[in-house]
Amino acid sequence: MTQSGRGGASRPELREQILAVAAERFAVVGFRGTSLQDIAAEVGCAKASLLYHFDSKDALLAALMNPAVADLAQLDQRLAGLDDDTARRTAIDGFIDLCLRYQRQIAVLYAEIPQMLHQPAFCDLEQKIDRLLDALSGRSGRLDDRFAALVVLAGVAAASSKHLDLDADQLRPLLAHVIDRTLGQPSSGPTDA
Repeated sequence: MTQSGRGGASRPELREQILAVAAERFAVVGFRGTSLQDIAAEVGCAKASLLYHFDSKDALLAALMNPAVADLAQLDQRLAGLDDDTARRTAIDGFIDLCLRYQRQIAVLYAEIPQMLHQPAFCDLEQKIDRLLDALSGRSGRLDDRFAALVVLAGVAAASSKHLDLDADQLRPLLAHVIDRTLGQPSSGPTDA
């Protein structure tokens, strides 16, 4: 027996349709501005069918964001054992990949950051982001390098979430060029942080 949605989709297909519609609506209208009924109507299923897959809007948001958080955790683990220069390059390339893969989730995240950080699913997100910033700054410890990394982190994420019309092959070289220009080489000198 299948749960019906667009075209009588199977349960796994319906779940993916719900996630796709939720990602689009949350990115455009916002998490708070979207109801489960809105999502169900756009998918073409009953709200009860949606609730079969996700018992709340928070559960739907967590399911939508969990792959991005998991990939950030993998990047965090890869960076841990690398020397400073290798960590910086890996952080740049890995962060671009994350931004391109999860453009819609980033759009949702930017609109909902304060509320999202209080959810259990995102409890260690700030620590992962801090370690990514450290790697992007070349682990220099200088305030100016850390600030440049923060500008890159926020700017690249925002830019990639605003250009959903461009594919990853178009965006990747642009983002890499801008990051390299913005970060340059980490400063060498006394620690300012």
